[in-house]
This record gives sequence, C-alpha cells and structure tokens, in this order.
Amino acid sequence: MEICAKPPLHRPSLLLFGAVAALAVAAIPLSALFAQAGPAPFTVVETGRGFARLQDAVDAIGNGKGSIAIAPGVVRQCAVQTGGEVSYLALEPGKTVFDGVTCEGKAALVLRGRSAQVSGLVFQNMAVPDYNGAGIRLESGNLTVAQSWFHDSQQGILTGANPQSRLVVDRSTFSRLGNCEDSSGCAHSIYAGEIAQVRVTRSRFEEGSGGHYLKSRAARVEVASSSFDDARGHGTNYMIDLPDGATGQISNNWFVQGKDKENWSAFIAVAAEGREQTSAGLFIVGNDARLAPGISRNTAFVADWSGDKLNLGENALGPGLARFEKR
Repeated sequence: MEICAKPPLHRPSLLLFGAVAALAVAAIPLSALFAQAGPAPFTVVETGRGFARLQDAVDAIGNGKGSIAIAPGVVRQCAVQTGGEVSYLALEPGKTVFDGVTCEGKAALVLRGRSAQVSGLVFQNMAVPDYNGAGIRLESGNLTVAQSWFHDSQQGILTGANPQSRLVVDRSTFSRLGNCEDSSGCAHSIYAGEIAQVRVTRSRFEEGSGGHYLKSRAARVEVASSSFDDARGHGTNYMIDLPDGATGQISNNWFVQGKDKENWSAFIAVAAEGREQTSAGLFIVGNDARLAPGISRNTAFVADWSGDKLNLGENALGPGLARFEKR
C-alpha cells in the first residue's frame, strides 16, 4: 500500500524512535497469504480445512492458535472471537472487502480472545443504531492491524476498557469516518478506551466525517510517520485527542487542518476531559503541521490541560499555529 505521508523535516534520536520502529506487526505470519485456500472462502491455514462461514472458521480455532486465509471478494458476514489467538489474513491485500454486516450490533470483527492479527482487509459501510458501528471492535486481548483499509463507516477501530490490552496499527488507511450524531458522544476514526498502549505507524487518516481522527485513553501512545489530512474533512475535531492524558511520543507525522471544523482550537489535545493519568515527558517532536491552503485562523498545535511537563521538541509549524497553549 502506498502511504502519502510527507517525509518528516526533523527526526528524534534513534533511542526515542526505537520503541516505535520495532513493530509487533512482525508477529503476523505473512507466509499464510500464500496458502492454498481451496474452493471455500475461509481456510484455516494450519489444517487446510475450508469453511463457507467465517464464524465457523473462527470457532474451529477456538481457544487455540491459528490463521484464517480469506479469499478475495465482498464478504457480507461478521464474526465474534471469544478465545484463542486468531490471524485474519487476506490472500490478496485490498481485495477482501467486509461490507456493511456487523455482529452484536458492534462490528464486522468483535474480538475478545487472547489476541488477534488482521492483515490486508478492507472494512466499509459499518453502521449500527448507536452510531458506533466499526470495522473492528476489540473488547479484550491484543490486536495488531497491518495494511488494512477502513472507510465510510461510523468508526474504524473501537476498543473497550481493558488495562492489559494493546493496539498496534501499521500501514493502514482511515477515510470518511466518525460522527457526532449520538447525544452521548462522538465516534472517531480510531477510538481506544482505557487500555495499556496504542501504537500507530505509517498510516493515513483523511476526510473525517466527525469526531477526532485518533482518540485514545490508553496510558501510553506512540504515533509516528503517519499523516492526518483534514483538508476535506467535515465537522471534525482534534487530529489526536488524549482526553485522560498519556505518556509516550508523537513524532514525524504530517498534519493539515481543514476548513470545516466543529472544533479547530488545537491539533493535539492533552487531558481535555481530565487528568486521569500522567502526561509527564510526553514527547512531541519532528512533526509538520499547517492549515490547508486558503485558510486563515489562529489555532494551537498542542493544547494541554494536564499541567504536566510535556517534552515538546522541534516541530515545523505553518502560519497561524501557536506552538503550545496551556488551558
């Protein structure tokens, strides 16, 4: 997949960037993509057994460990994983499309096993009555997503509150996601609840349709080498929202704020809903941020409500952007 993120102007030290570069995505058994799937659309790679229903393939792995090779085509099915370690792998990246079907009124994949890996899949047109329809909903365990696409849905990825869970996203695209139609709150391109860690690398966020591009209540965040292109967004808010505070780093990203904003007061918000955890040492460096062409306004690159000492390094900021505002 081609990523359109602008190359960073400034780089943090290798020591700082090393934690982000060592992607857990390497754990995905990509050799499974070359497995012979046979006539069935879903094949458990380890046994070679094919299934017509994705849920049957997931249930066949059960509480064990296995990979499901998914044939190209439009998939109007969903699945719930209640145990084990399951990899969901497209035989041809970008050619397997989960379209508009959710389980439990939540998502195409509802995950509450020990771990899950997703590679090469497309999720689109996910909508449910509570406006939280997602491609993937992580309720427990760890999740790694690589080279996948989420678009034209209420949310891309949504997680529950599990302090042991970790979310890793690499080389993926999030387009035309989010909304603020529910009176109880907004949906976002990625919304991580109270989990241990969120890591997003080499990914693209664009054309948001409401909410934030990345909202995370995780204790630690790592966002690197990604692009947040809001030039064609509609009714959007922050690029990155850390509502409870967080440690970690935001480095080497490219940000463009568009015209049609519900809230244009900041690009990155820290502890806007309360200081539930420390943000001391949160490292923000090497980013490029600016307003879309033809827009003139005053806004902040980083707005902080935490009162903690952030580590705000060198970032390239366009006209109208204040480096930092204490709220």
